[in-house]
Parts: sequence; structure tokens; C-alpha cells
Amino acid sequence: MIAFLFVILFGLIALGMNIWLAMGVSGVLYILIEGEISLRMVASTMVGGVDSATLVAIPMFILAGELMNKSGITSKLTELADYLIGRAKGGLAYVAVVVNLIVAGVSGSAVADASAVSSVIIPSMVKRGYDRAFAASINGAAAVLGPIIPPSIPMIFIGIISGISVGKLFLGGIVPGLLMGTVLVAAIFVISRRRNYPTVQKELSMSALKLLLRDSFFAIMAPVIILGGLIFGFVTLVEVSVLAVLYILTISLFVYRSIHLKELPGIFFNSAVFSSSVMIIFAVVGLYQYLIAYVQLGDQLGELIREWDLSPFTFLLLINIFLLILGCILDAVPVMLIFFPVLLPIAIELGIDPTHFGVIVVLNLMIGLLTPPIGVLLFLECKIAQVGFGELLKEIWPFVLALIGVLLLCTYVPALVTWLPNLVFGN
Repeated sequence: MIAFLFVILFGLIALGMNIWLAMGVSGVLYILIEGEISLRMVASTMVGGVDSATLVAIPMFILAGELMNKSGITSKLTELADYLIGRAKGGLAYVAVVVNLIVAGVSGSAVADASAVSSVIIPSMVKRGYDRAFAASINGAAAVLGPIIPPSIPMIFIGIISGISVGKLFLGGIVPGLLMGTVLVAAIFVISRRRNYPTVQKELSMSALKLLLRDSFFAIMAPVIILGGLIFGFVTLVEVSVLAVLYILTISLFVYRSIHLKELPGIFFNSAVFSSSVMIIFAVVGLYQYLIAYVQLGDQLGELIREWDLSPFTFLLLINIFLLILGCILDAVPVMLIFFPVLLPIAIELGIDPTHFGVIVVLNLMIGLLTPPIGVLLFLECKIAQVGFGELLKEIWPFVLALIGVLLLCTYVPALVTWLPNLVFGN
């Protein structure tokens, strides 16, 4: 009977219905057809889905990303990175990766990072002779780093619904995120030389470097403050999200003076709209989680896996395939919120570290942001770069394969994920 629920869900999404609405409608239809569950559970489970103080951190980080986008912080980081590495062949593509790694430590959102970085770097890449589709593809692939390098909104989701330490999840994403950045740089190196992208000769001077460092210092300090506060326990997750907003707002208003007071209502409004679109998914997922618990789907899957006698190796391989496929047809948020609580107990029973499993799930679903037909980053990059969807798909596959290679490496070498969290927080 539970299969009927997902058939309705996928059918409504295929018809073009918004994801949260499709989830709500399919859940209510399931209750009506099943006949034994009171419709009053719809309201109570939806309220329960957003009844967590930790969720306050999500709109705060979304607001931090919006402020960063409007304040010109990204432009300052781009200028510094371009000065340092822009003279190499494919230099601006390297800049895209480096800036995304830094910006990721503030916004925690792939969409926010892509909007901020791509709108700055893609026009410059096109002016310097890069193909539009290549510029869009590397910026889209680099934006995946946003939800992996802390702070990470998806990892906050995972922590809230599972009880896994968000701090451990954040630290667990650092090494995989750096590895992903490394393989993207390697792919850029090969492609840039094959296509003989032009180099840009710039005069190096200490005075110019000092000026760039002065302008970008406060921007670089934003992720340092956020991560430092979490790692050393000075602040909670919600407090650090508020601190991020206050810090970026302060430097934007009084140091860079790139945001005016009259612009703040619009920034707050945009952040509120985006945040509400996330929070309503949490609400309808509360209904889904109740229905899944009602039919004991987790117990059924656990029994099935015990019957198949799956090893941890095989289980993780199947999970990777399952999540990569789901990432092609569903948004990452409902997938992790619906299926992670079901799969986590099975993973723990097989001896898989919960932090390791949580990070692997996030890696899978973030790569899904680059895969059609739902891949939201693909559509965003097409719009920013003004390039056709088919052209972008041809260019992005080398980067997607490189990211999947890191996913497999982190899947089967758990220490890449767990070493840093265990070093800071202990086993």
C-alpha cells in the first residue's frame, strides 16, 4: 500500500505540480484511501515537522547567503583569487572552484553559491574566450561544494531528523569537499590544455596585492568565524547562524558600504520567501514520516536486507545507486527527509558510522543537483550563462563523473569522513 503513496507522488511531480504540494496531496489521498487514519493527523504531523528550535538556523543561513550575494563579498573574493591564480591556463575556472570553497563556508547553500559566484565569474569567463557551456558547467559543478563544506543546510536537515551531531556532520564534509574541489581542478587542467584556453598576463605588484588583501580580509574572515565558533563550542548552531547574519550585515553596511538601509526590506523579503519554501517541505515531510512509521517501512526494509544478507559494501553501493537515481527525479530536501530516517537504523545495524552515512547521503543528493531532469543547478546555470540545456549537459558530464569518483572514494574509505570529527569531538 505504501508503494501507492510514492506512485501518486511521482505522478503528480511528473504532471508539473510543486514538490511540497505533490507531497501534501499524495499524503492526504493515501489517508483517505487507507481509511484507518484520521485526517486530524495531517495538521498535527505537519506542525510536528517544523517543531524544532534548530530549524531557526536554516532561514538565518539563507539570509546570510542573500546578504553575501548583495554585498559584493563574492566579487572581492573573486578579484583576489583571480590575481593569485588567474594567470594560469584556465585560470578563471580555477577561480570559480576556489571562490566556491570559500563562499561555501558562509551560505551553506548550492543555489545561493551558484547565484552569487556564477553571476560574477561567468561573464568574465566569456569575455576571456571561454565557451559559455564550459563556464556554466564548471560553475555549476563548483556550486555543489556549498552544501558539503560547512556550514551546510542539508546537513542541518540530517542532524535535526536523526539526532546526529550537526558539528560532526559539518566537520565530516570538509575532507570530501576539498577532495571534490581537487578533482574539479584536475578536470579543468586537462580540458583547458586540450582547448588551449588563453592565459592572461597581469603585472604582479605588492601594492596591488596589499590592496586586494585589505578589501577581501573581512570577507575571508566570515567562514573562519563561523567554523571557529562551532568547532570550539563558543556558540550553538542557531547562534552561529545569527552571528553570520550580523557579521555580514555589519561589514556590508559599515565597512564595504555595499548595501544601503533601503535595500534591506527587499533582501529580508527574498530570504523569507525562499525560507518558507524550505520550511513547508519540512511540514509535509512530517506527514510522510508519520505514514512511513505507520506502515513500518523501516522494519520491512530491515527484514528484507537481513534476508538478502547484504554486506556493508553492497548496502552502500545500492544506497548510492538509489540516491543518485532519486536525485534525478526529486529535489534533495524531500528525499533526505523522507528516506534518511528509514535507512539510518539499517546502516547502524550493519556497523556503518552514522556520521559517515549522513555525509554520504548529502554527497549523493548534491551531485543530484547536476543531473536531469530535476537538477536545479543546471537550470540556474543555463539562465545565468544564457546557454542551451543540451549544450550544458554535454559539458558537465566530466565534472559529474569526477564528483562521483570522490563519492565512491569517501563511501569505501570512511576515515576520509570520520577522521576530522573524531579528532575534534572524539569517537
